[in-house]
Amino acid sequence: MQQALNRYYETQINTATPEELTLMLYNGCIRFIKQAHNFMLVNDVNGKSQAISKAINIINELQATLNMDYEISKQLESLYIYFQERLLYVSIHLDQEALEEILGMITELRDTWHEAMKMVNKK
Repeated sequence: MQQALNRYYETQINTATPEELTLMLYNGCIRFIKQAHNFMLVNDVNGKSQAISKAINIINELQATLNMDYEISKQLESLYIYFQERLLYVSIHLDQEALEEILGMITELRDTWHEAMKMVNKK
């Protein structure tokens, strides 16, 4: 079952447009932040650390894909740096409020990205 699921995800990634890949990255980041939250609730330090690490890795990937010829990319880069710093803070200080703040901001970015994709696809 897991092998079939992995093949499905691999196919999904290999056939996705760059815009869809960005959406997948946002969704993955949100998923790992929620996992970190759940691990924090049960005092699973190792699980929390792994989930935050994965979220930071995704943010690094989002940052690496920015085209810095555009002003919006410079603004996004600042946000991504902020997210990375806050996630490190959360990891050290176990700050649930900071984690919720980041989750809300990344969710908003993801939703905005998804809406922009819909608008472009309508044309």
